[in-house]
Amino acid sequence: MTASSAKPIDGLEAFCSADAGFYKINGYLAVARAFSPREVDDAIAGFTDLCLGRIPGFEGIVFEAAAGAQIESLGENERLDAVRKLYRFVEHEARTRALATHPRLLRIVSILLGGRKPELYADQAFFDFDPLEVPVVGVWIALDPVGIDNGCMQLLAGRHREGPIPHFKRRDFQICDTDILGRSSVAVPLEPGGLLFFDGLLPHGTPHNNSSRRRRALQFHYVPEGSRRVERNVRLNHFGGEGADAQC
Repeated sequence: MTASSAKPIDGLEAFCSADAGFYKINGYLAVARAFSPREVDDAIAGFTDLCLGRIPGFEGIVFEAAAGAQIESLGENERLDAVRKLYRFVEHEARTRALATHPRLLRIVSILLGGRKPELYADQAFFDFDPLEVPVVGVWIALDPVGIDNGCMQLLAGRHREGPIPHFKRRDFQICDTDILGRSSVAVPLEPGGLLFFDGLLPHGTPHNNSSRRRRALQFHYVPEGSRRVERNVRLNHFGGEGADAQC
């Protein structure tokens, strides 16, 4: 149940100590016009090349299950519409990497990490870090206009301060729907080039896109440089989920 919409600051240059304080309390911060139309166009071109198999060596693409075995027979627009998500793409595509390593972006990520130098951790699976020791900052960058109708990001503001929530493998690795239903959430509508910073422990998600509009976005995750990875059992001690006899 969506109760409110996020109020973004205008541009990365507008970020100030009050915004850092807002992020600490609420676990998120939206930014309008973080990137220029040219930067967005370049990222879309890179995203498109990744999706259409034009980047040698890139295999980190997941298609919608409904596309099935038809992928190879689809036209370019149909193939683009069938893409569900990409992962580990930054190392393969310079135009998307330009946003992930943008100096203005990294300056803010560093502040949100407590002044430590960010290290990009782009894998979209569970994080191999102890969540009580290593902060994670997520960045979700809109490449298309996103609103409630086409599934903009929604989140439970402030819930990150209560610690990790058990996750389960259903549609994705996720928290139970019952942990979300009936709770007031914050929707984050964005125009192309706008972005959302969010804490790694903040419950968040994009609902199904039931519109005819695309919802392309880039998502990056950062940890303090040199953060120590942990074994799977340490992660499961915090997040539970499949392999830990947890039920949803």
